[in-house]
Amino acid sequence: MSSQAKPLLRALAGETLRVPPVWLMRQAGRYLPEYRATREKAGSFLDLCYTPELAAEVTMQPIRRFGFDGAILFADILLVPQGLGADLTFVPGEGPRLSTVATAEEVAALRPAEAIHDTVAPVYETVRILSQTLPPEVALIGFAGAPWTVATYMIAGRGTPNQEPARRMLLEQPDAFFTLLDLITEATIEYLARQVEAGAEAVKLFDSWAGSLSALDFERVCLEPNRRITAELKSRFPGLPVIAFPRGAGAWLERFADSCGADCVAIDQHVPTRWAAERLQPHVCVQGNLDPLLMVAGGEPLAAAARRIREDLSGGPHVFNLGHGITPDADPENVHILLDAIRG
Repeated sequence: MSSQAKPLLRALAGETLRVPPVWLMRQAGRYLPEYRATREKAGSFLDLCYTPELAAEVTMQPIRRFGFDGAILFADILLVPQGLGADLTFVPGEGPRLSTVATAEEVAALRPAEAIHDTVAPVYETVRILSQTLPPEVALIGFAGAPWTVATYMIAGRGTPNQEPARRMLLEQPDAFFTLLDLITEATIEYLARQVEAGAEAVKLFDSWAGSLSALDFERVCLEPNRRITAELKSRFPGLPVIAFPRGAGAWLERFADSCGADCVAIDQHVPTRWAAERLQPHVCVQGNLDPLLMVAGGEPLAAAARRIREDLSGGPHVFNLGHGITPDADPENVHILLDAIRG
């Protein structure tokens, strides 16, 4: 099957399909027993990310089990900070921990953008393996964290409830903050470009903490880096589909969709789908936006919500997905309920 015949790529190119392509954020993860077994075999989360054969295996697991239309590379958004020189560990039950980058001196001590390849080269090998082993109808999605979201972790050294450390650095040390943001932007371009060269057919930018920015800061801190990355990738790889996810963007979504340059804008579960159909779909493909909690609840509430989203967004290009990542307590059997509702 040619790449242009793949349902996901057709939707990203602006085609309205009778049945929308489906994939799920975090579809390879802890809700699957086979993932947990592979993770134990790897020894640690970072070992799993940096062992191409195992990372490719967990990427393939949900494709084998469910037959999704897209496979997203298994990696982590914090591999880029590690490639820039930040110390990175994952604490079981608590999440990532990084050495902080919160002053001009600490920003200056980071490696240049192109140096990340020394650290993240195994990720490109994972992409190469997947490009040769995925079913012909399944599109391969590369990804990275968007600069603002990555910066929040680098500045605080961990995830925080409201990203206050990064927001304070923006206010109190703007020169250092934007130097860091520019470096992450450059590194993200290089990282995604190598993924595309290795075989990724589309890429996604996750700006998971876009909603924590003030209206005064959203354009220069969220929109502009996403726009810059998208423009550079499309310059290097004409026709490359880009999905952008400014989670929590709210009233900024319409301007983001108009200005970012992405082919598809992913929306979280708080965005009314009829509004998205009216205001976003005439300009871009829309991805989303089932509440992840429904993947835990299951049953008719899940099926009914899936059918409603499909119907609301049936008048334009649509990629069915969740409003955020599937959670570890989701029941894998509920994925079958979802797919039956969408495809049945």
